[in-house]
Amino acid sequence: MPYTIAEKILGAHTGKEGVRPGEFIEAKIDLALGNDITAPIAIAEFRKSGAKKVFDKNKIVLVPDHFAPAKDLRSANQCKVLAEFAREQKIKNYFEVGCMGIEHALLPEQKLVLPGDLIIGADSHTCTYGALGSYATGVGSTDLARAFIDGKCWFKVPASIKFVYKGKLRKWVSGKDLILYTIGNIGVDGALYKAMEFSGPVIGRLSMDERFTMSNMAIEAGARAGIIEADEITLKYVRPAPRKFKIYKSDSQAHYEKIYEYDVSHLEPQVACPHLPSNVKPVGELKNIKLEQVVIGSCTNGRISDLRIAAKILKGKKVSSGLRLIVIPATQKIYLEAVKEGLVETFVKAGGVFSTPTCGPCLGGHMGILTEGERCLATTNRNFIGRMGSPASEVYLSSPAVAAASAITGRITGPDKIL
Repeated sequence: MPYTIAEKILGAHTGKEGVRPGEFIEAKIDLALGNDITAPIAIAEFRKSGAKKVFDKNKIVLVPDHFAPAKDLRSANQCKVLAEFAREQKIKNYFEVGCMGIEHALLPEQKLVLPGDLIIGADSHTCTYGALGSYATGVGSTDLARAFIDGKCWFKVPASIKFVYKGKLRKWVSGKDLILYTIGNIGVDGALYKAMEFSGPVIGRLSMDERFTMSNMAIEAGARAGIIEADEITLKYVRPAPRKFKIYKSDSQAHYEKIYEYDVSHLEPQVACPHLPSNVKPVGELKNIKLEQVVIGSCTNGRISDLRIAAKILKGKKVSSGLRLIVIPATQKIYLEAVKEGLVETFVKAGGVFSTPTCGPCLGGHMGILTEGERCLATTNRNFIGRMGSPASEVYLSSPAVAAASAITGRITGPDKIL
């Protein structure tokens, strides 16, 4: 019988060829992820269950990234719970400050996630890893606790929706613009509890960084997973792989609940306006939107290619007077690359600040909280009311190119207006 990638991966982890949408399955997972917000709850439930040892110390990842480096006493205590549990259980993949990064950039960088894997994480943006041709999805902390115990999790198999992108992207248009456009088209519930499968010639030409960006924001359309079939670009990224993996492809006769086709040849950079990721407009339609802050970073757009694009636009220019530019690399490796390539000097000379890796302002944690009446343009993934601070503030979402150009003018601006 024909199956989609999602159905094949879920089936393989239950010992079947494939499974069908709506089916409830108990599957073995390849990796279980927790951070400094969600893992302490899972650890407490693990202890409550009476369990003494985790199912596999090599298949659990703990990353303190949301409020780390610890912003206050409460966040320090959260991080301490992770550190103590990692020592007690001898968990190999615990990433302390100094070797850490934002989890969804760090795990692929460390080759902890590979094509064909089944990955759960107590963080909604775990769907990022679908860019590698895996099935990766967010779960609750109690699900994570159960996985700590026996390496299994219950799933309801989602139906799949296929997205086919055709044409040739214009200059400055990226994976971020594609996913914003898609969410704007189908809405924040347009793929509710579905697996989004991104395909077509445009996807085949995207870099891994841009693919991660697209899969990362599948959850903003309500999806359980955002999957891109592994190809030569994927294989180049994961090799040399630390373990065996399997590539799954959707069958030609596989059933999709819906199929969307887009010709994106004339697409211009997109911006999500307050207060939903689906409130998307072309940058050219936004006039005189004054900004107090620009953030370049996050698990969506804090990779080295993102920083290179932003630095190219900012080089030799100055940030608009009175505007805060905050640049946050997603991992320590990216931080060092940015230093070696002179990107950090470009940001600082332009009038920006360069931070250690952290989720920070994305969730209103620290390193860039907005007060009443302030507007921020960010390369992050959510712009709900109060997401970055005051409920009376506003967050707009864009690509690094639009963010950098806007930091120079102090207003939302397309990069073609700068270069």
